[in-house]
Amino acid sequence: MPSSKLPILIALNLLSQCFAVPFALNRRTVTTLSAAQISSFAPFTQFARAAYCDGFQDWTCGAACDANGDFEVSLAGGDDSDIQNCYFSPSLNSIIVAHEGTDPVQLESDLTDVEVLLGSLDSSLFPGISSSVQVHDGFRDEHAKTATAILAEVKALMTSKNTKNVVAVGHSLGGALAELDSLFLALNLPSGSNVSAMTYGTPRVGNPAFASLIDQHVPGFKHINNEKDLIPIVPGRFLGYAHPAGEIHIVSPGNVVACPGDDDATDAQCTIDTVPNIFDGDILNHLGPYAGISIGTLAC
Repeated sequence: MPSSKLPILIALNLLSQCFAVPFALNRRTVTTLSAAQISSFAPFTQFARAAYCDGFQDWTCGAACDANGDFEVSLAGGDDSDIQNCYFSPSLNSIIVAHEGTDPVQLESDLTDVEVLLGSLDSSLFPGISSSVQVHDGFRDEHAKTATAILAEVKALMTSKNTKNVVAVGHSLGGALAELDSLFLALNLPSGSNVSAMTYGTPRVGNPAFASLIDQHVPGFKHINNEKDLIPIVPGRFLGYAHPAGEIHIVSPGNVVACPGDDDATDAQCTIDTVPNIFDGDILNHLGPYAGISIGTLAC
C-alpha cells in the first residue's frame, strides 16, 4: 500500500473510535448453520467465482464452470471495468446475474480514502425512492452502466424460461453491484418476482435508509464474510454507511453463523466485532475460501 495512504488510514481508524459511541450496538444471538445449509451456497459461490475467469462466454473457464454444468449463458459483456454475466440455471430454476470483482488491495485503498461520497439513487432506475436513500457514488455510477441491459435480459429470460426466480451474485466490487442489482430488479420486475442475492466479501454500499430498503424489498439477501476479511467493514459506519441484514460469517472452516439484524450487532462471532478496524483485518481472507471455494483471478 502506498505510504501516502497511511496517514489517512490512521486518521480514519482514530475517527472510527471517536465516533463509536453514538452508534447503538445490540447483543444478538447468532445461529450456527448446518453442513447442509453451508453446502447450499456452493452453486452461487461458483457463479461469483466464474465471473472472474476467462472463458465464461462459452463456459470453458475450468472448475468454476464445471461446477455448474447445466448453465445457459444468456448475456456476457462489460464496460472494461465491470464484466457482468446473466445465466439461467435449470437445476436451480433461477436466473443468475453475476458481476466480476476487482483487486482487493485497490478496493481497500479506494474505500478508506477520505473522499468516500454518498449520493442519491437515479430515480429513473430506482423509481419512487426518496433522495434520502443514498449509496456510494462510484458503485452507483458503475451499476448504472449495465443496469438497463441486465433488466431487459432478465425480463426476457423470465418469460422464455417461465421462472420468477432471480438471484444477484458477486464478490468484492461485484458484490456491491449485485446488492444494487437486487434492489433495482426488485423495484422493476413484475409483481410476484422472487429476487434474492448472495454476495461475498462485500463492502458497505449505502446508508441506513438504503439498508432498510434492501431488508424490505430483498428479504432473501445474504452477504457472506470470510473470517477477518476487512473489506466488509469499509467504508466506515462513521461515514454514514451501513450493511443490510443477512450477514453470514465464516468464523473458521466449517464454523459458519448467521448474524441477525442490520449492521449493529456486537456478537463476538459476527464481523463487526471480529474486525473492529482495518488494522485487525486480513486482506487475504477476502479471497476465501468460502466454504472451500476461493474466489478471484488466482482461483480460475
